Amino acid sequence: MQYTIRIDQRDIEFPCDAGQSVLDGALAAGYEIPYSCRTGICGSCRGRIVGGESRGGTGEGVLGDEERRDGHVLLCQAKPCSDLQVAVRDIARRDPQASKTVAAKVYRLTRAAHDVTVLQLRFPAGTRVRFKAGQYLHVQMEDGTIRHFSMANAPQQNDGVELHVRHVPGGKFSEYLASSVSTGQILDVSLPYGDFYLRDSDKPAVLVASGTGFAPIKSVVEDAVKRKLSRPMTLYWGTRRAEDMYMADLPRKWADKYPWFKFVPVLSDDPVPEGWDGRTGFVHQAVLDDYASLADCEVYACGAPAMISAARQSFVHDRGLPQDAFYCDAFVPMAAAA
Repeated sequence: MQYTIRIDQRDIEFPCDAGQSVLDGALAAGYEIPYSCRTGICGSCRGRIVGGESRGGTGEGVLGDEERRDGHVLLCQAKPCSDLQVAVRDIARRDPQASKTVAAKVYRLTRAAHDVTVLQLRFPAGTRVRFKAGQYLHVQMEDGTIRHFSMANAPQQNDGVELHVRHVPGGKFSEYLASSVSTGQILDVSLPYGDFYLRDSDKPAVLVASGTGFAPIKSVVEDAVKRKLSRPMTLYWGTRRAEDMYMADLPRKWADKYPWFKFVPVLSDDPVPEGWDGRTGFVHQAVLDDYASLADCEVYACGAPAMISAARQSFVHDRGLPQDAFYCDAFVPMAAAA
């Protein structure tokens, strides 16, 4: 059965199958609603059911009780049970030419840490793909399996991409990368995707990363440098151990060179190594310790879903961050056999 989704206060409607999420229905119809993880974790796709009935998308741990009572749902999970009227943060016509599939050549593989490989890909001569700093791409493996990785290079360098790949024990792409990928090999990639990118604003940007969540943050900061922005930015990068902070020298150089940028490294393992002069504990707690209020800030968080969830809850409820000022990209692990 097919239902009609009408966007509240907008002259937009589109069909959606009963077994299809509202987000997927919008994308299929050529519209884009803010989204990121598509698994109900990041909360980027929150919307409100104004009329009609839906199932799923209640957003346990993401949406508050009051939001749910007010009809808020996660549109990547909510499916229609009737025609719906939905209020969304934003919706725009999707450019069918915006995403491209490219046969990219492996240019360089660098083991940046014991469990992180920096994978640099080059597009065919004359091929450039536009993307926003912070967005991600799809890599298709030989058996057709898709994996998602954020692009770590600035969008001005659009003749190729840099990916930061964390090795997961038993992970399908980890094993594929270790056993089958070599310099000169061709990988099919599709890009760009996602709603994680720096908004135009003068508000201070609080950047929060865990692990390889540094990748899209690197793209955001390098884009700001190339565009000669002077917007205040503070990066909180959390890892378990100092050696896991695989590119720590880079944000330190940014902090030394640009007065608008600050870097706060955070280690969660106990005990910390001798001589460590950074912060300890959970990375989102370091932000809470430094900010009595986040009401006039924007937060860009990227990394583990647990960090994303904890940061959202505490920043919004304890520090007054507006819900719509929290932008995130949750790195949702894929099942090893998927």
